[in-house]
Amino acid sequence: MSITLSVIKADIGGYVGHSESHPDVLAQACDCLTKAKSDGLLVDFHVTKCGDDAQLIMTHNYGVDNKEIHELAWNTFVSCTEVAKKLKLYGAGQDLLSDAFSGNVKGMGPGVAEMEIEERPSEAVIIFMADKTSSGAWNLPLYKMFADPFNTIGLVIAENMHNGYSFEVHDVKEHTRIVFNSPEEIYDLLVFIGAPSRYAIKAVYHRDSGHIAAVSSTQRLSLIAGRYVGKDDPVCVVRTQGIFPAVGEVLEPFNFPLLVEGWMRGSHHGPLMPVSVEDSTPSRFDGPPRVIAAGFQLAQGKLIGPRDMFDDKSFDNARRQANWAADYMRQHGPFEPHRLPLEEMEYTTMPQVMEKLRDRFQPLGD
Repeated sequence: MSITLSVIKADIGGYVGHSESHPDVLAQACDCLTKAKSDGLLVDFHVTKCGDDAQLIMTHNYGVDNKEIHELAWNTFVSCTEVAKKLKLYGAGQDLLSDAFSGNVKGMGPGVAEMEIEERPSEAVIIFMADKTSSGAWNLPLYKMFADPFNTIGLVIAENMHNGYSFEVHDVKEHTRIVFNSPEEIYDLLVFIGAPSRYAIKAVYHRDSGHIAAVSSTQRLSLIAGRYVGKDDPVCVVRTQGIFPAVGEVLEPFNFPLLVEGWMRGSHHGPLMPVSVEDSTPSRFDGPPRVIAAGFQLAQGKLIGPRDMFDDKSFDNARRQANWAADYMRQHGPFEPHRLPLEEMEYTTMPQVMEKLRDRFQPLGD
């Protein structure tokens, strides 16, 4: 059967500061989606959180970019913002960059990852959600899942994966896209996705069948708002098993806490720590950045789960390594490479400082 899986998230108020989501906000989101399910708009849903971001996981029969589904998400976030304001939560409604819904939440602040699929006899999906980082954070993990045989042995020994995958890459600044085929174009692919502040993997497709394998949110909040309003805190949906990597192959890239943009004021590099939902509470220097993984089986659109995939002792070493890397990076203070390079600081106070000091810059003598 055809089913659409939509994951839409927003930071609508932090408890305390930017560290956590308040239970009352999540309960309000559940109430909104429960009504939508009883009205027949949704097949099923699950509400969760990653740090201070509310996450709406929804299944329905209306395809991607559907106005009714996006309006439901928008109205849910607006309703949750009212709760956040009453509780005086920090940054209430900060990801809602418009006063009114205009047909699609893309470009309005919330992050969106959606895929329409034909549900297989066994449809296992993993939904990754991150906090205190940017949309390019998925580049390295998705590359490892779908193009690196040292991570995914299925690329070598599974006949139905051996011909590889296609990567749809977005230039988030120029609003263009390009598709690369792996394995023959991986060197060209790496030229671009190795610069995750500008190029982000939007989707991955199985080359033999054309079926979608993964989709991520690529919205950049600062580019939308024209100022710093918080980090993107992206989401990513990955299908597993069969013609796609196994669950273990999909999770394995996060055993390395890669350095990502984000952390305090969205202006630093820090390690992406894989944690359980319960531990997705970044509070040390508003970090370090966190990633959670919710596993589901789909059954006629019903979300069987979630299973908290990073609530696993085998990721303890990754967490220890992330804490060590956090200590190391923090000792750089306001210096690069802990702080982002100046070209990525254009939405902080940097432009105002440059303008104030412009007349004090003098040409060098011969």
